[in-house]
Amino acid sequence: MITINPPLWWKVKYYSQDMKIGELSEETGTPVRTIRFYEDKGVLPPPLRTDAGYRDYDERAINRLRFVAAAQGAGLRLSEIKSILAVRDAGDAPCEHTTSLLTGKRDEIDARIKDLKRLRTEVDSLLQRGAGLDPADCSPEGVCQIISP
Repeated sequence: MITINPPLWWKVKYYSQDMKIGELSEETGTPVRTIRFYEDKGVLPPPLRTDAGYRDYDERAINRLRFVAAAQGAGLRLSEIKSILAVRDAGDAPCEHTTSLLTGKRDEIDARIKDLKRLRTEVDSLLQRGAGLDPADCSPEGVCQIISP
């Protein structure tokens, strides 16, 4: 075993198997409640426990939580993220699976953009219609003459 004594001005972080849930939460910016939820859903494997029953995390938990946050940032659902992690946990590289999921996500985004463009056209049409209407002509039987069936 090699022992090094870095200068005091070095900022060195070392994680051993003694990181409690609060420390993991602080390090990753993931709320404690979310960490427990991820454990319950199988996204984060259950950690070892101390003799006192406290959760005892290592650096792998940090890496996994950071991956989950990045995958959510890419729009992946928790079930999709869990499937990527399952491929990795089985010892395989999940790149092909991830590419497939991201391709599907892009297709969903394209479809939503198309729907939003259609909706934008409809709203513009209603605004033009409303610009030419006089509120005094609004019938009490209807709710609003701009949006009428």
